[in-house]
Amino acid sequence: MKKNQLVLILLVLTSSVCLAQGYRPGGNRSRGQVQIVGDVAVNQLVQRHIELNERVRTIPGYRIQVASLSGTSSKNRAFDMKERIHASYPGVEAYVVFDEPNFKVKVGDFRTRLEAYVFLQHIRGEFPGTIIRDNIYPTQINWDEMVPESEDDI
Repeated sequence: MKKNQLVLILLVLTSSVCLAQGYRPGGNRSRGQVQIVGDVAVNQLVQRHIELNERVRTIPGYRIQVASLSGTSSKNRAFDMKERIHASYPGVEAYVVFDEPNFKVKVGDFRTRLEAYVFLQHIRGEFPGTIIRDNIYPTQINWDEMVPESEDDI
């Protein structure tokens, strides 16, 4: 008797699990469609973020701060240093940034901290006291010339 009751219980549980799936052969099932129900404010916030990214075309990167100069002739010294960097390292951009009251000389448009560190090792002897700064700089990159390093980057 107990064996029959156990089989009956298993049969009832199995059938209820099968019915819980809600499968209807030939029923109207939509595939690949997801409907997200949420607060309207979240959707507006996401839309604002998209608009901001379209207006402000910047990318994260790194620059090396070569000097931070202040004083009476700091502007002239900063631009002289910029020209010296252009002469010593052609193809590497140098920037003079006025961050009151200092003129800062920064070098490079590096995508990773490692790239910046490698270049820092080249210029450290000539420019002691250089440091790597996190930076977000405007995209002045020709995107047509960008080539992925591997197929994984596509």
